[in-house]
Amino acid sequence: LKKIGAVRKPVILSTGMADLGEIERALDRLESSGAGPVSLLHCTTENPCPYTDVNLRAMDTLRAAFGKPVGYSDHTEGIEVAIAAAARGAEIVEKHFTLDRGLPGPDHRASLDPEGLGAMVRGIRIVEACLGTGGKKPAASEAKNRDVVRRSIVASRRIQAGETMSESNLTAKRAGGAGVDVALWDFIVGRAAVRTYEPDDLIVL
Repeated sequence: LKKIGAVRKPVILSTGMADLGEIERALDRLESSGAGPVSLLHCTTENPCPYTDVNLRAMDTLRAAFGKPVGYSDHTEGIEVAIAAAARGAEIVEKHFTLDRGLPGPDHRASLDPEGLGAMVRGIRIVEACLGTGGKKPAASEAKNRDVVRRSIVASRRIQAGETMSESNLTAKRAGGAGVDVALWDFIVGRAAVRTYEPDDLIVL
């Protein structure tokens, strides 16, 4: 660690088999030796790693404890866990690569061949595109559906002018954005009809 820190380059530090105290000591040694920015990879050092030992939430713990960029070193079979790590905020994903998963040795079974690596990268790029900003408002792609999908208040049966509008003679249906929005239901119920309505006529104020 002292020699690596002395190179004064950015460091990606995998934390397999380590607890928080060991990680803290490793960071101190790297940084006191002059290392550049350090990123931490959560890892479970077992090939292949059982899904029940993955513990992706440990990335949150590392981020909170050390304030460093956090990623995931994946020793599971397949690509699902790596993609899930990206969805959980991993800034770096490390995965073993092999040309033949059937070769002898401890790593090949949990490694990806070229086809698998391509699938993992595509999955991660999709996840990155899906994460968004965190703000909650209608997306641009759904704006065109707003008037089509939202419901308006209509007569469920014939309503005579002057008759009290109620749960029994009103309903809500999609009306292409016309009429009174169903959000005003409580305002409409109990009011007298301003004219006669036939079934499915839009209620007007």
